[in-house]
Amino acid sequence: MILLHSLITNQNLNTVRILSIILILIVSSAFVAGPPVIDKKIIKNDMPFLVEFYKTRHKNPEISLQEKETSKALAAELKKVGFSVTENFGGYGIVGVYKNGNGPTILYRTDMDALPMYEKTELAYQSQLKASLNGEQVGTMHSCGHDIHMTTWLGTARAMVAMKDKWKGTLLLIGQPAEEIGAGAKMMLEAGLYEKFGVPTYGIGLHSSPTLPAGQVGIGKEFVMASSQSVDINVYGVGSHGASPHMSIDPIVLSSMLIMELQTIVSRNVKPTESAVVTVGTIKGGTVGNIIPDMVTLKLTVRSFKSEVLDIVNKRIKEIARGVGIAAGLPEDKMPEVIIKEAGPANYNNPAMASRVIESATSVVGKDNVIDEEPVMLSEDFSYYGQTEHKVPTVFYWLGTVPDTRMKSGDLPGLHSPYYYPQPEISIETGVGVTSQALLDLFNTKM
Repeated sequence: MILLHSLITNQNLNTVRILSIILILIVSSAFVAGPPVIDKKIIKNDMPFLVEFYKTRHKNPEISLQEKETSKALAAELKKVGFSVTENFGGYGIVGVYKNGNGPTILYRTDMDALPMYEKTELAYQSQLKASLNGEQVGTMHSCGHDIHMTTWLGTARAMVAMKDKWKGTLLLIGQPAEEIGAGAKMMLEAGLYEKFGVPTYGIGLHSSPTLPAGQVGIGKEFVMASSQSVDINVYGVGSHGASPHMSIDPIVLSSMLIMELQTIVSRNVKPTESAVVTVGTIKGGTVGNIIPDMVTLKLTVRSFKSEVLDIVNKRIKEIARGVGIAAGLPEDKMPEVIIKEAGPANYNNPAMASRVIESATSVVGKDNVIDEEPVMLSEDFSYYGQTEHKVPTVFYWLGTVPDTRMKSGDLPGLHSPYYYPQPEISIETGVGVTSQALLDLFNTKM
């Protein structure tokens, strides 16, 4: 009897031990089931500061290569929360580094420059500043949303520091000048960004959307923005009096023929399943109506997602220009001159990383507010950060900014419009929340 009782007691103890271990494992797994989530209260409490910062930046825009005070303001705010900051890196570029133990290095970039144009929004904090550009005084305006980008960037920096117990790694914040002229990213990389601060594991950026409502984000996979290339064509001729066209070879007529022929490239030379744009944006030639000039200059933008498509377009531009010259009887030394400038690369969202960021965004704003955004033929030099020899995986997403009243009315001024403005509160809070969650997820999970 005593032996039997002892066996039963030991069996009960073993059962209790096993159940205890199982319970501990279940409880433990609940705590490690996934990456940490953002503390929305931290972001919400920071909104009054961020909105005021946004309005200050909107009111004081600086155009490309003149971002001196803007970069100073951003650098000062990063230093306040513990970032190590390098200023005047690649022009007025700034690099903020926050080391938080061992882990991935994630690059997050904002652009800083405004556009040379007069603002017509009639906001209480509308820009009244002017700047000198090519010897002339011009208006200045954040009509491309870079003020929202900077504020979201700063808000994310502050949130990530406040939540530093939830991640390990290095946050590499880039304040980039001269995006609007397609030069800033290249300037910073050529200054040795990756050599001095290390090659990031991932890169992320965002852009204000003039069509998505505030509170939504748009995230695509693979190509999301096109490669951009500028092409100049000098069309030469033989000038004469406007009343004696028979004594001329009229470069204005030749330019007109050339422009029409250029429009056949996309429809007849580019594969129908590929995308390309050939736009003639300016035509300059002549001085008065009764003089046929001896030269006209055309300025084009060419867009595509793939370099091989650009090669086809460029080849045909040269062939068509020469063909027009031959047809007009121009001598060899007066053949149209085609000047093809370096193309900026297309923006490509790494599919695995994009899927991760989509999950992050969904957890913050809900599935209905995460839009599968189609690729566009706009361009952005954020692409350079992922197109070095290191091939850093990157994601560039759209941040909805349109006020509810404008969505309902259908009055949606585009980017670079003097009437464009975002809904700051919702846009900033959404951008900080989504980007912070994406960073937490990338720091804490492997793709």
